[in-house]
Amino acid sequence: MKKKIVVLTGAGMSAESGINTFRDSNGLWENHDIMEVASPEGWRNNPALVLDFYNKRRAQLKEVKPNRGHEILAELEKNFDVQIITQNVDNLHEKAGSSHVLHLHGELTKVRSVADENYILDWTEDIHLGDTDTNGNQLRPQIVWFGEAVPAIEDAIPMMEEADIVIIIGTSLQVYPAAGLMHYAKSSTPVFYIDPKPATIYDLANPLEVLAMSASEGLSKIQNQLQIQ
Repeated sequence: MKKKIVVLTGAGMSAESGINTFRDSNGLWENHDIMEVASPEGWRNNPALVLDFYNKRRAQLKEVKPNRGHEILAELEKNFDVQIITQNVDNLHEKAGSSHVLHLHGELTKVRSVADENYILDWTEDIHLGDTDTNGNQLRPQIVWFGEAVPAIEDAIPMMEEADIVIIIGTSLQVYPAAGLMHYAKSSTPVFYIDPKPATIYDLANPLEVLAMSASEGLSKIQNQLQIQ
């Protein structure tokens, strides 16, 4: 039976592909106040702005490619059972060939009804005001905004509990509940943390190796280590 690697990825995973990290040093996301474009209040105040913002992010996905880090995670499936839990809303893990990807915070390539969170459609083009579900309710991005529940966390927890190896990549570990997932791993499970500016991890009993480098550099090193073992 293949060992199970569970990978938690954040915005730094996609930075090498040209997608800006979620929260730049000035506190803005793509020059927008985050609460204007990533909260229910922002949606109520200006849905046209929110749709335009995500339409541009969705269009960007057609221009970017997976980086070497994404490719390595897909390659690891040859010898390991790899499950990816991502905070990212892009589809670069899938483009690289990863088979098992759980999106905690939604997906740019999907939409949902404002009236029914379970009414979800695949969507690769722009969303416009007036695009509706079958009952005439407006469609919105299938993105988990600040203040909304993160239902996928219920699927992520058992994945982490069963991990033989945990790899955390490109996340500041400040956004919950995702940041708390590593604490569900067995205390004997080794944890690798890859980030150019790694956060301090507190209260973790696991063996921990911190790699202060980019996603592709860190994953290349880990890939070599796993091949030697």
